[in-house]
Amino acid sequence: MEKKGLQPEDLYELKSVVDPRLSPDGKGTVYVQTHIDKEKNEYVSNLFYISSEDKKVSQWTYGDYQTNSPRWSPDGKQLAFVSTRNGKPQIYVLPTMGGEAKQVTYCKHGAANPVWSPCGEKIAFSVTIGKNETIHDVETKEQQDNELKPLEVEKMKYKSDAGGFLNLDNRSQIGIYNLETDELTQVTEGDHHFQLQSWSPDGKYLVYTADLSEDTDFSFMSDVYLYEFATAKAKKLTTGTGSFGEATWSPNSRYVSLIGSEREFKNATHTKIWIYDLKEQTMQCTTSDLDAPIGDYAIGDFQQGAVTQGVQWAADNESFYFLVTDQGSTAIYYGNISGELYPALLDKQHVYGFSLAKDGSEAIVAISKPTEPGELYHLNISTGELEQLTNVNEAFLAKKELSAPEELRFEGAEGWEVHGWLMKPIGFEEGKKYPLILEVHGGPHAMYANTYFHEFQTLAAKGYAVLYVNPRGSHGYGQKFVNAVRGDYGGNDYQDLMCAVDYALRNYDFIDEDRLGVTGGSYGGFMTNWIVGHTNRFKAAVTQRSISNWISFYGVSDIGYYFTEWQILADLTDLDTLWKHSPLAYADQIETPLLILHGEKDYRCPVEQAEQLFIRLKQQKKETKFIRFPESNHELSRSGKPTLRIKRLEYIKDWFVTYL
Repeated sequence: MEKKGLQPEDLYELKSVVDPRLSPDGKGTVYVQTHIDKEKNEYVSNLFYISSEDKKVSQWTYGDYQTNSPRWSPDGKQLAFVSTRNGKPQIYVLPTMGGEAKQVTYCKHGAANPVWSPCGEKIAFSVTIGKNETIHDVETKEQQDNELKPLEVEKMKYKSDAGGFLNLDNRSQIGIYNLETDELTQVTEGDHHFQLQSWSPDGKYLVYTADLSEDTDFSFMSDVYLYEFATAKAKKLTTGTGSFGEATWSPNSRYVSLIGSEREFKNATHTKIWIYDLKEQTMQCTTSDLDAPIGDYAIGDFQQGAVTQGVQWAADNESFYFLVTDQGSTAIYYGNISGELYPALLDKQHVYGFSLAKDGSEAIVAISKPTEPGELYHLNISTGELEQLTNVNEAFLAKKELSAPEELRFEGAEGWEVHGWLMKPIGFEEGKKYPLILEVHGGPHAMYANTYFHEFQTLAAKGYAVLYVNPRGSHGYGQKFVNAVRGDYGGNDYQDLMCAVDYALRNYDFIDEDRLGVTGGSYGGFMTNWIVGHTNRFKAAVTQRSISNWISFYGVSDIGYYFTEWQILADLTDLDTLWKHSPLAYADQIETPLLILHGEKDYRCPVEQAEQLFIRLKQQKKETKFIRFPESNHELSRSGKPTLRIKRLEYIKDWFVTYL
């Protein structure tokens, strides 16, 4: 039987595996597996367990709900997790030897992020508490309030793309549940948000992060605090000059590792590892010489709920492992308090999570590749040998043909090297000409990677070559490279992309230069708008969740008033600069048929950005169409309603079919 390429609706058949957690005794791993319930048009996630010995997989939770954040008790006899099975997300505890899960929180606004005490008798967690409420408040039917009310706004940070309009009376706090006494205790309080990080192995401290600035509208810091149970007081470990988090402990409780930066280049700054020594009371940056960001900055459109755990310490109290984004891949690196650094797992792939054994000899690793949506592997740390553990998509993909990309490196603007990939169309035949679609990622401080991308595979299945590259502004190629886009939107970043197309046309004679398309979302949508306003070489374009006007974006985006200043290096006192970098200013030059896709509830790049561009193009009788996706935010392509994600892919495909 002839294999066919992937179709948009194949999302219904694919499963996502994320957040592996190796048990304390190393005998098995629990992880989160997600699939789409086609009938309900919802994501369903449950916990699964795989034995280290016989590789047998068992399902540990059931139901058509969302279950996540599995966390082993220190002795491995219990598992805490978060589930929406009874409405809002709450924390449950499951005996690992069998039995029913017990709900342990009933918080009014839900609970999340369970963190075990080292004694195994308590669980710290994150909770939202409203004005005049306590941690003991629970929601009843009588308390549910669906009345329409005006929104009173006094803060600039009053909405978020993920959360919509925020209840400004609510605060993120930290609570503790005692399993022995069934009691709840509130650790933090006050008019600020507190984010739970970790519990020290000796049980003496909790680490949390917070921004205690008086005016948080103009503060973008995240400081790390050490809360001591004996005194009920917190000590600030950082100096209020950067953004830090993902705090983890060495097993002997001497060292606290942090991931963050001093924000020298605003949101383009590389994250680094910092280690605080409780004995010496000193802070040291251990990755200052590594010209790559710590963490996972790869972009994909498939995994649901991927989690990276920050630095993971080995039993010797001196060595640790962490993720690094570098050269189109994410790798696991080794480091120690003496400053040694080297890769422990370095290959052309996307590591989107891992769990280290206590002794540091092995790890369970979540890996995606361009032709593999994502599976779990066992890694032998000393030999680097990988053994695949799960095969959740094997049976389905065996019936499909996927396009394996070819890696490219070429000269971009100013002679800088640019990295990318080219996918041949499914069913490729020598001697035949094919249309090419240029894909531009968002961010711009992100990275296309050696990872699975459903959108790319569906375009390749339709007979398109797909070109995707990392222009300047992308992570993974050094601090100078990622910072270079700031103040130069539409400049050398645009030239890098045009050099990519030129390179592809020179080196691949199967590409039809008269049938070029371009698409991208967010910053990629901005760049799509910019491209068609500055060249007519593309015969079709699709702009998604885009920016068209930096002047209006400044006041309507949830991040507009500061992101614009960070990236364009101008504010509303410099309208000339904002307009110069706005694609709307060049709309009269657009001749390329342009499809505009946007979510109605996108607060990151609000839908008015699309409206302005559409109206201007229609006013000039240009070839355009505007698709508005209901109840959809900026994350439509990655975590939106499944039917709308599929519709989106179909709109993109059909537009290119029509005009290419």
